[in-house]
Amino acid sequence: QTAEQTYHHLREQHSGYVEFTRHRNVPRGRFRDVAAAARDHGAPYGAHTLAYQATGELLLVRHEGVDMWVLPGGELDPGESFREAALRELGEESGIEARVEGLGMLGRVEFYCENNTTWGILPVFEARAETTHIDVQDPDGEISDASWFDELPADTRDREEILRWREQRFGQG
Repeated sequence: QTAEQTYHHLREQHSGYVEFTRHRNVPRGRFRDVAAAARDHGAPYGAHTLAYQATGELLLVRHEGVDMWVLPGGELDPGESFREAALRELGEESGIEARVEGLGMLGRVEFYCENNTTWGILPVFEARAETTHIDVQDPDGEISDASWFDELPADTRDREEILRWREQRFGQG
């Protein structure tokens, strides 16, 4: 119910974003965690950022847990808004400061475990970089690198959706 309310609230507040749906089969322990996060604030993966430079270069971070380039982001701290979490995680994972300009993507992530299902949202804010010097200070130790990309690496998570956003935002894929 929280995910549903949060989803509708974000849709009412923003326009022009890319929507997508993901399906994930997860083990029982992970299912309990995502179900609790969906119940508490609606976003099991927290909030993320499409940080870009005026030239259109996009910031990605190397996440060792998934062995891919990903958008910076992560879970919410208690009392934190999605926007605050996205900017905090951006700073921790890359050292970049940015100004949020709106919602760039809104994902619906459906989780399955045995005969159980739940879902949550993944808000991804678009933000113009105010600084460009990278300094990874990830307290979780999951991020090993960060870099600006004009061309997205082949091993970019959510690559298709990011390219759709980029086409919509800049007229380029």
